[in-house]
Amino acid sequence: MATSSKEKIPEYSRISELNCIDVSNPDTQSTVLLLKKACLESGFFYIINHGIDEEFMDEVFDQSKRFFDLPVEEKMKLLRNEKNRGYTPLFDQSLDPVNQINGDYKEGFYIGIEVPEDDSDAEKPFYSPNLWPSVDILPGWRETMEKYHREALEVARAVSRLIALALDLNSDFFDQYEMLGKPTAATKLLHYQDRASEPDKGIFGAGAHSDFGLITLLATDENYGLQICRDKDANPRIWEYVPPLKGAFIVNLGDMLEHWSNCVFRSTLHRVLGNGQERYSIAFFVEPNHDCIIECLPTCQSEENPPKFFPIKSQDYLLRRYKDTHVNLNSYK
Repeated sequence: MATSSKEKIPEYSRISELNCIDVSNPDTQSTVLLLKKACLESGFFYIINHGIDEEFMDEVFDQSKRFFDLPVEEKMKLLRNEKNRGYTPLFDQSLDPVNQINGDYKEGFYIGIEVPEDDSDAEKPFYSPNLWPSVDILPGWRETMEKYHREALEVARAVSRLIALALDLNSDFFDQYEMLGKPTAATKLLHYQDRASEPDKGIFGAGAHSDFGLITLLATDENYGLQICRDKDANPRIWEYVPPLKGAFIVNLGDMLEHWSNCVFRSTLHRVLGNGQERYSIAFFVEPNHDCIIECLPTCQSEENPPKFFPIKSQDYLLRRYKDTHVNLNSYK
């Protein structure tokens, strides 16, 4: 892949070669075969021609940077709440606490499904109004982010239909109401500090982890940092950098898909190493309805291959994972 003059490729590093899925390809069969190959080999792949305009993506990144450029005291007015909406300061998240000394060297901002306070759904753990910067400070910010959330969800649904076919299901399997018909999907804007990571000292941009939900769509700037480990059970682990690809999403499989597929498709361990440059990315976490039961799919089990996991409700799993990886909000009081 050609690199821009701004890109700084780490020396003496492994570079991952991921499959590139064109979601506009009318030959669905060949697309599904390529996607299945990617899911089996690495659990990571690029998608292109996904329908979100590149100029709009540039605007989303610009608006994200404008927020993170605000003074800390201004950002702290929108501190993450108990519904996981809003600003996450430096070290708010620790994705690999066993191997990290402080937490992730990044700050973020969560945006979820907008649900009014007077809606009965607002009582659920991941539904509520979002927190928004003042219009006086960041005009147009909310509108940009709400549009992005809507469009990213449609892209996610398109990818989920290909995954369903790859698992020998009907293409609309994940479109069901209790899955992505009414999801708990979340956008997270991310800003990594210009601190160089030192893995041997427990300093990471983001610690090693797998994502919680069905899939994640990741848009990145031109800077390297994301690494994947194809075999999370390997010792020692082998890490490969994922090159940025302008206009593409990097897609990775989450824990729920591993549970659903009975480990046919596995969630992939990944982390972020800082190289001394600021880095911006936007993650879109695709998670099903609160009440969705994650259990082994009929096409992924047999007498010889029984279910490997007990069924679990989506909200229960997500609440535990968020609690395990974020600092207690009381620590900010």
